[in-house]
Parts: sequence; C-alpha cells; structure tokens
Amino acid sequence: MHEGSRRAVIAALLANASIAVAKFVGAAVTGSSAMLAEGIHSVADTTNQGMLLYGGSRAKRAPTPQHPFGYGRERYFWAFMVALVLFSLGGLFAAYEGLQKLQHPHEVESPEWAIGILLVAIVIESLAVRVAIREANRIRGASGWVRFIRRSKNPEIPVILLEDLGAISGLVLAISGISLTVITGEPRFDAMATFLIGLLLITIAVFLALELKSLLIGEAAGADDQVAIKNAIEGSVDVLRLIHMRTQHLGPDELLVAAKVEFAHDLSTKQLADAINAAEVRLREAVPTARVVYLEPDLLLA
Repeated sequence: MHEGSRRAVIAALLANASIAVAKFVGAAVTGSSAMLAEGIHSVADTTNQGMLLYGGSRAKRAPTPQHPFGYGRERYFWAFMVALVLFSLGGLFAAYEGLQKLQHPHEVESPEWAIGILLVAIVIESLAVRVAIREANRIRGASGWVRFIRRSKNPEIPVILLEDLGAISGLVLAISGISLTVITGEPRFDAMATFLIGLLLITIAVFLALELKSLLIGEAAGADDQVAIKNAIEGSVDVLRLIHMRTQHLGPDELLVAAKVEFAHDLSTKQLADAINAAEVRLREAVPTARVVYLEPDLLLA
C-alpha cells in the first residue's frame, strides 16, 4: 500500500472510531434510532479501515510455490470484504432498525445532544475526507472523480472516498430526521432517516462490490499503459512488430505482461536473447508496474 493510501486509511479509522463512541453515547441518551444506526455505521467503517490495513500488510508477502505471482490481490479481496461489511453490518441493520421504529415509534429525548454530536461528527468526517481527497489528487491526474473511482487499480482511496461520502450523507440524514421529529413531534421522521441511511449504505456497498469484482477477476492495464508498453517493445530496430499482447493486474502496483513479438529474422540466438532482454528493460522503464514480463518471439503469419 502506498504511504498516501495508508495515511488516508489511518485518518479515516481514527475519525470513525472516535465518532462511533460519541454516537453510541448520543443514542443511549436520546433514544434516537438514527443515532444508533449512525453508531453502527461508524463501527462498520472502523472495521473496514482495519481490514484495508490488514489487506495491505498481507499483500506484501513474498511469492511462494503455491502463489508464484505473490499476494497483491489480497488488497482487492479485503476491499471486497469492506463492501460486504458495509452492506450487512451497516446497511441491513439500519434499514431493519428504521422499519422497526416506523412500526413502533420511539420518542427522541434530549435532541440537542444528538444534533450536537452529529455536527461534531460532520466536522471530524470532513477532516478525514480532506486527507482522502488530498491523497487521491496525487494519483488521479486529469481523471474526473467518477472515472477515477471506477478505473483506479488502487482500491483503498476509492473505498475511503465512498465511505466518507456515505458517512457525511448519513449524518445529514440523521440530523434532518431528528430535527423534523423535534419540529413536528412525529418520531417517524427519525425512523425514516434511519431507513434512508440503510438504503444509502446498501447502495454504496453494492456499487463497491461490483467495481471490486472486476479487479478480483483480473483487469487489463489501462489504455495509456498499454500504449506505453507497445511503444517500448517496438522501440528498437531489432523488433519488427508486436503481434499481440495480454496484460493483467496481479495487484494495484504489479502488472503481468505477456506478448508475442516478431523480431528481425537475421538475429542469431544470442542476439535474439539480447533483443528480448533489451525490450523488457525498455518496457519496465516505460511502465514500472510491469514487474512480470514474458516476451515470446514469433512470426506474423499472413
């Protein structure tokens, strides 16, 4: 895991752990189901950040005979687990709690405590979001936010960004539900906010799971990297053409490249081996994440 990603995850973990404690205290004092749902939401987020850190640590293990390409995809697996926890512990619980309170309304006591805690939570979450945005800006380049989240091979930053978006949106929903309950005297507004928080978390979790599924199955290099690889391979008079190429991410920072290449026909065996080695050097200089490279000499048949 890049140091920037690690900073963003740790900032989010510390923020959510402290917020979770405050929300549970608020839920106990006020009896607000929205506060309780938000407390569970923060526990889910804290657990998720712990899993992201664990996945980053596991991914550093050296290759073994059973896993010759290493453990880089552990980061994708544990990010996928984040989506499952967000769906079950966060989304389903909040939706169920909201439906229960809609059927059996519960008065909100000391709402000023609840609103105060939620406002403080928004401030803390905003600080965590600033860290995540700063680290995302370091790696997203000219890509828009939606494209970055959908195309990034680094799972931690997009996950943190979506979690933080869900957290702030959930806090706004909770404040709105409690405020409407106080204004109207109708506790079902608090229950409705709880249910909407659940739907929000379920939506984010499903989106995350679908995006991470693609990474788990194995995604090719991005279009820019594929062009750079092609140019690097063909960047010598000893190479006639790249016949075809396959790429796949073994992890966020590790790319497998396999290609068939037509080399000059008059090369000796040693010259051919030197040309292959030189092509691999050019390729790795152009795309440093291309750590596993297999170039096979071949002929383009008419």
